[in-house]
Amino acid sequence: MQAVLPYLIVLPACVLAKTIGRRQMAVKVVGCAPPRKYRNAGGDPEEPCRQLQAESRKSTRAWAVVTVRISVRSLCFRSSLLLVVVLFVVTGISVTSKDSAGEPPSVPPHPAAAISATTTRSSGFTAAGPPTVSTPPAAPASALTNRSSEVTAAEPPTVAAAGGGRGVDECDMSSGRWVYDEEAYPLYKESACRFMSENLACGKYGRTDLRYQHWRWQPHGCDLPRFDAAKLLEKLRGKRLAFVGDSLNRNQWVSMVCLIDTATPGLHKTLDSTGSLVSFNVHEYNASVDFYWSPLLVESNSDHPVHHRVADRTVRAASIVKHARHWTNADVLVFNSYLWWRRPSIKVRWGSFETPAAKENEHYGVTKAVDGLRAFELALTTWADWLEFHVDRARTRLFFVTMSPTHLPSDEWGDDAGGGASHGCYNETEPIAAAEEGGRYQRGNTSDPAFARAVEEQARRLGARGVAVRLVKVTGMSERRKDAHPSVHRRQWDPITDAQGRDPSSYADCIHWCLPGVPDVWNHLLYAHIVS
Repeated sequence: MQAVLPYLIVLPACVLAKTIGRRQMAVKVVGCAPPRKYRNAGGDPEEPCRQLQAESRKSTRAWAVVTVRISVRSLCFRSSLLLVVVLFVVTGISVTSKDSAGEPPSVPPHPAAAISATTTRSSGFTAAGPPTVSTPPAAPASALTNRSSEVTAAEPPTVAAAGGGRGVDECDMSSGRWVYDEEAYPLYKESACRFMSENLACGKYGRTDLRYQHWRWQPHGCDLPRFDAAKLLEKLRGKRLAFVGDSLNRNQWVSMVCLIDTATPGLHKTLDSTGSLVSFNVHEYNASVDFYWSPLLVESNSDHPVHHRVADRTVRAASIVKHARHWTNADVLVFNSYLWWRRPSIKVRWGSFETPAAKENEHYGVTKAVDGLRAFELALTTWADWLEFHVDRARTRLFFVTMSPTHLPSDEWGDDAGGGASHGCYNETEPIAAAEEGGRYQRGNTSDPAFARAVEEQARRLGARGVAVRLVKVTGMSERRKDAHPSVHRRQWDPITDAQGRDPSSYADCIHWCLPGVPDVWNHLLYAHIVS
């Protein structure tokens, strides 16, 4: 500032000189010839010249003022220019000094600036938390409210992890371990669910070891959000959640119904059944959680909800409208299909089931035995095409639950307790230990990865066409739960034979799951995606 001070003194002088110069009038006199009007008129012809000479003397003094004014103006220009240069250099040195010192600003940012910064960066932050923004100490309540709404609107839809971990979109929730937790699990009591299925109520039918109810799934690197039935119902207000598939999908549907029913005892709920469709209605929310029986997704001769066990299984791989018209308008769709395709071959029919068998040289319908996996791929293609052209992709959320494993051959986990004979899940009370804990589980042919790859491929193709299908991966976590099947602890619809009595493992159910149990975890994963 000391270097700039002389120029600050010169500037007022410049302004003053400029003002004086504007008031001066300089006239340069070259000769003294009288004006034309005095030449023909009477009077002293020299009088005008004397007047002009007097004015000329005054003009000489004016020229001196003009000369001074011009000199001062030149000095002002040079001073102003130099002043600008000096100020620029001094400012640059000052900013550089502050940055190098690393001192934080002493004044907090303005609320509007803080909101703008958070909004700009929000698209890139993770579920670990948005960028921290300092709040001015004297901000009014209204300003804080407005800022909160703006930040929330800019945040990506993620689920806050319970332990401050990563959210749903970043965490692979299918990768984890089972943790025994008597305090937090089960999420409900079997006897408290008014809509429990007789096939899944293991405690009611004699199972006394209940450790299978207390295992909690813990993903690696994150926590599952706490299951909140009220929050889920709020998401489903005025909407329809539909499970579409086989009896394992019905197993998951019963689990979801029990999770909601036991957590909201004061709400009015009803259960309606019409053919293959069963609807669980929560009237206060105008919401329904439905199950639709369609074990092969496409039309088949196993579509009857009760009488569907046929030896000669046949599908119409190109026909799905018979089923799809019952679930296309749902807001959330959860599909599964796997176990019913696990045959060496399945008959695929081109043509209606009502059409008589084709005679020679006539083509009313054609049926051909096809490899089970290939038939599955044909059905998935039909399913995917229907979703692409008939489901409202802007409104409906789509999920596909991966294979639910069976525990029929006990040699898959190296159990020799049966003297070399496979006893399946009968009398199993503990999960299969993980490999790092000494477990010897080896995946057998009950969970065929080729079927999983077929589903993943169709989901990828649908995604490329703008239809998002999220996979709920339950296969790996469920493979270790050989202890959680009903086994013999379920309602037996047919009398037990003498042979079955001598070998209970021969009629043990090692396919479905006791409730409370493993399907509750599947729904926990589904819940995390729905509320995100």
